[in-house]
Amino acid sequence: MSKPQSVKEYLNTVTGEREEPFHQLRETVLANLGDGFEETMSYGMIGYVVPHSLYPSGYHCSPELPLPFANLANQKSHIGFYNMGLYADPDIYAWFVEEYGKRSKYKLNMGKSCVRFKRMNDIPYDLIGELMQKFTVENYIALYENQIKTK
Repeated sequence: MSKPQSVKEYLNTVTGEREEPFHQLRETVLANLGDGFEETMSYGMIGYVVPHSLYPSGYHCSPELPLPFANLANQKSHIGFYNMGLYADPDIYAWFVEEYGKRSKYKLNMGKSCVRFKRMNDIPYDLIGELMQKFTVENYIALYENQIKTK
């Protein structure tokens, strides 16, 4: 089976009990995504990026790629939601962790920037929407460039 080459193809691979929550999560991201970010395929997932037209330098690890911001993935055991702003901004990370505890009855399952949703009936869509609204293209680029300088 070949990997999806477009967002539409990727969406067609999400079936069963995850189909509706995945689509709702995507719609939440899109409804709250700041102007300038673009939806595309990125790293084999649905990605939200700062395009080269707004940030010609691209991603420092692979400058030919646009600057990644967020991703959605249908993984083997969960839906993955990635937001690089969580990793880059300790204040937003702390806010998100605290708010997640208030809005979910289950423990947060999270890596550095990946939130893993294993229970389809407990995705805090409103919190994801609020998180997405905390970033504009401009402030995300500034945050990203500040992170590169400190590493």
